[in-house]
Amino acid sequence: MGVSTRPLGRSGIEVSALGMGCWAISGPWAEGARPLGWGAVDDDESVRAVRRALDLGVTLFDTADTYGAGHGERVLGRALAGRRDRAVIATKWGYTFDERTRQATGENASPQYLRRAVVDSLRRLDTDRIDLYQLHLGDLPLPRAEALVGTLDDLVADGLIRAYGWSTDRADRAAAFAQVARGAAAVQHALSVLRDAPAMLATCDKHDLASLARGPLGMGLLTGKYTPESTLPRDDVRGLGPTWLEWFRSGRPAPEWLRRVARVRDALTADGRTLAQGALGWIWARSDRAVPIPGARTVAQVEENAAALARGPLAPDHFAEVERQLAAVRSAALRDADRPHWPMPPVPSARP
Repeated sequence: MGVSTRPLGRSGIEVSALGMGCWAISGPWAEGARPLGWGAVDDDESVRAVRRALDLGVTLFDTADTYGAGHGERVLGRALAGRRDRAVIATKWGYTFDERTRQATGENASPQYLRRAVVDSLRRLDTDRIDLYQLHLGDLPLPRAEALVGTLDDLVADGLIRAYGWSTDRADRAAAFAQVARGAAAVQHALSVLRDAPAMLATCDKHDLASLARGPLGMGLLTGKYTPESTLPRDDVRGLGPTWLEWFRSGRPAPEWLRRVARVRDALTADGRTLAQGALGWIWARSDRAVPIPGARTVAQVEENAAALARGPLAPDHFAEVERQLAAVRSAALRDADRPHWPMPPVPSARP
């Protein structure tokens, strides 16, 4: 059975059950010499990809002001010109950057910066409202996040944003924030067949929040296109391999994660889905609040992802087999043999 739409938490907004992540189409930007983007992109192909996604029933597009140091929002705005009312735009704020040099410059969690950031995003997106505005600083102390609620509620009242949320992997902070923020509608967090998030999903259930599943395809690992010999270019954030990016190390797929992909491949593809479509189906079977937002850079990638909507959640027996295969490795610590001590480059402080 297929799946088409899901509610965006308690916002009253309906979105497609599949979104499109727009980090990868935002082009290069960096912190010093350390890349934070996915390398060079073709903006025209990016526009075609967004429009094709919309035509195939994908209505939710997730970006951030820092992606491409503003370029990502401009590309999305260009793609949605004349189509804005068909789309739900989610963007984020909190990291600072220089648009001219495309450099990450730090972070700012003040209410004053929030007001300036939303106006700048509206300009770059060429729209009069943002449907979901998300705090991008996942580890921000809770009191500082709560201090933003009044300003966010004012922005809702002014019609500049419709709802807001937090991009964080901290379930305790997401829960506390939801209790004091009446306009909070969603949490964006890591969730994939390789990285479950039971505490966060329980928080979403308790507080009527949508779960925007970040990294649902393991930054490409769950497409099946990478092998132990694959090497990512140095201008790609995956080629850098910062410590927060667990799937890749020193520009190569981490071998223990490739083994896990191989372990669940048969169960994810048993009914004729591609591996990526199976991974998306696992998320829909895992939670009826989850909206995966896989990144895509080409029309072909969009078409493969969107085709998963017609297939819907994994069948119960296939879902159970995936869980059986992963039960041991999810709870076990990684063995030293699984983690070669490859050289690690410096870690950027600005985490996308």
